[in-house]
Amino acid sequence: MSVREGRFWQPDVTVATVVIDEGRVLCVEEHAEGRLVLNQPAGHLEPDESLVAAAVRETLEETGWTVELTGFVGAYQWTAPTRPDGQAGRQFLRFAFVARPVAHDPSRVLDDGIERAMWLTPAELRDASERHRSPLVWTAVADCLAGQRFPLSLLQQVA
Repeated sequence: MSVREGRFWQPDVTVATVVIDEGRVLCVEEHAEGRLVLNQPAGHLEPDESLVAAAVRETLEETGWTVELTGFVGAYQWTAPTRPDGQAGRQFLRFAFVARPVAHDPSRVLDDGIERAMWLTPAELRDASERHRSPLVWTAVADCLAGQRFPLSLLQQVA
């Protein structure tokens, strides 16, 4: 087993939701590391939370949209670049889902750091790659647009 900083290594487990409606993708514009970046609705898995519940929760908290998950797109592992101070980049394990929008609450206060939710065409999102929070943003969208889908039953939370 790998040991990092005197403890067992554990990646940051995150979820992301690719929400597509009328040919556009739901994105968030958020502040991260001193920049205004683009991402899907995404965030960390909380203790005792299922991956499915986390994806629905994060989408609502970051965009004001209630969604229905329709499939699992994939699991992605990524290591962020080494920071300017020499500290190793964080490692992420992201579970991406595809969803359809159900309802929007425009009065909902969005999570800290989220500037706004916005709908972009796939071309607009792809062309803004220099603003993506990570390469995971386009990878999950591209896989989803290519038709990559797995049933949600693939993911099980065992009690």
